[in-house]
Amino acid sequence: MLRFRDAAVTDPDANRLIGDYFAERAAGFPPEQGEYRPTWPDAAQFTPPAGVFVLVEDETGVAVGCGGVRRIPPADGGLVRYEVKHLWLAPAARGRGGGRALLHELERRAVAFGAEELVLDTNASLAAAGGLYAASGYVAIEPYNDNPNATNWYGKRIERAAG
Repeated sequence: MLRFRDAAVTDPDANRLIGDYFAERAAGFPPEQGEYRPTWPDAAQFTPPAGVFVLVEDETGVAVGCGGVRRIPPADGGLVRYEVKHLWLAPAARGRGGGRALLHELERRAVAFGAEELVLDTNASLAAAGGLYAASGYVAIEPYNDNPNATNWYGKRIERAAG
């Protein structure tokens, strides 16, 4: 059973997980795309209401994954836009639905902050991530940033219930 815990990106567990994520990406980054260039998250961008950073803990309380959402400038349509960042699970924690659960938790948090649109970027070499995003309702969009590590950009409009 996985649990979620809010954490600052400066939290020791968050730093360890982000470092592990960057190391895994650097080791598996497609050589034809050059060198992987990590960008450590800015704590202010992942502090409510600008955003949040979440750790995934296993049944023993060990942090085995992380991810965050942060508000970014709207696109031309003016929708309140949040970006999903650093969604990652340690290899031993994969294959049990944790990535999907974490993505849904991050979406829930962004909606609570007022998100009307969610966006994210990824690399084509991360086929499982691309499959997760497509299965979760994300569609390919034009690049919204200049992330040198990204090859694919996705977006998802938030449908709000009439009330």
